[in-house]
Amino acid sequence: MHQSCFMPDEFALASVLRGCAGLRALYAGRQVHGYVMKCGFEFNLVVCSSLAHMYMRTKSLDEGEKVIKAMPILTVVAWNTLIAGKAQNGYSEGVLQLYKMMKMSGSRPDKITFVSVISSCSEIAILGQGQQIHAEALKSGACSDVAVSSSLIGMYSKCGCLEASLKVFSEHENGDDVLWSSMIAAYAFHGQGEEAIHLFEEMQGRGLEANEVTFLSLLYACSHCGLRKKGMELFEMMEKQCGLKPSVQHYTCMVDLLGRSGCLSEAEDMIRSMRVKPDAAIWKTLLSACKINKEADMAQRIAEEVLRLQPQDSSSYVLLANAHASAGRWKDVSEVWKAMRDKNVKKEPGVSWLEIKNQVHQFCMSDKYHPEYEKIESYLKELIAEIKKKKGEKLAVAFALMHTPPGMPIRIMKNLRICGDCHAAFRCISEVRNSEIVVRDGSRFHHFRNGKCSCGDYW
Repeated sequence: MHQSCFMPDEFALASVLRGCAGLRALYAGRQVHGYVMKCGFEFNLVVCSSLAHMYMRTKSLDEGEKVIKAMPILTVVAWNTLIAGKAQNGYSEGVLQLYKMMKMSGSRPDKITFVSVISSCSEIAILGQGQQIHAEALKSGACSDVAVSSSLIGMYSKCGCLEASLKVFSEHENGDDVLWSSMIAAYAFHGQGEEAIHLFEEMQGRGLEANEVTFLSLLYACSHCGLRKKGMELFEMMEKQCGLKPSVQHYTCMVDLLGRSGCLSEAEDMIRSMRVKPDAAIWKTLLSACKINKEADMAQRIAEEVLRLQPQDSSSYVLLANAHASAGRWKDVSEVWKAMRDKNVKKEPGVSWLEIKNQVHQFCMSDKYHPEYEKIESYLKELIAEIKKKKGEKLAVAFALMHTPPGMPIRIMKNLRICGDCHAAFRCISEVRNSEIVVRDGSRFHHFRNGKCSCGDYW
């Protein structure tokens, strides 16, 4: 265009910046920014929105914010660019703050705003605020949009309200494949594999095409529900009938499925022969299966593969130590802990959080900083007396029982996979207090009712 002596206008510059954003080409984007300044487009709303979007997509949030704050008028597009950038880079709490500022400024959120904000509520699992934003989306008419409804399904699912996800879905059953895939993912995340497969079959009957995300959810559901045969069928269908190439995430689900079935050698062969490059997550999945199946020698070999890719990953050391412990190899356990100390690898602390009356409460191991710590400790001692032999750090569930009316479900989020001690204790607490306890750990949901868990005690 330059060689032909044409001067780019605002739309040409915006298109070039979108190209830079798509390629995550920060250096090229900065060059275009310089050209924008030189040509006097630095206050053009179309160009500035595209420029801010480019910075957000290349993870340069501060530069993107500077561009937006320098704009003469903050349009809905500008607000959406800023909110989406925060959401895509994991700043969920920042998204909610910007959403409040947007409303205070007089700008009306649209469907794009709601998708970003609802998704952020999903990430930090704050049900109360998610419900409020749902109400605001209903008032604005944005819930008629399939993307907003899909986000709501995901939000309610990740906050532990599968029934609410199903309600949103039932109001939009004529939606597209994304909406149906969202509901399949919700069932999978809650360990309801049969329901996920049934919905998939109904989806096929309606002529909707499954995509890579649909199959990822289905394979995840099969792995967590012990549906090995069905999982193998779906994996084969994905490529042969639907023409979709499996990603490393699909293979990870298959490795998990085989590992839970005790087929460790078959799982390892799949990793070493797959057409995509294995990442640390897939090796760690197999390492976890080694621990469950007490295969200490294999665990040692697989741990080396993980640590080659992520040398400071503490969870791999923990899994390896647990594998040795399950096989009674205590000397090897000591060597693993020594290796962690020598390499200065720090174990990630376990954190649990829950929402009570629109306020998020967080608890860590041996947490003594909560203002009601002494009351919680006293209540916890009563619980432990009732469940007798069970012990461990249960501050979150004790606090929830103290502040939740009888009969209401308790929803707790954890950053790590739930341990055996907590799992056993939650089963007992659900029985002695006749409460439903829903726990979202780093892998899936666990629904504790009447002394039983939805995972069948295999997590």
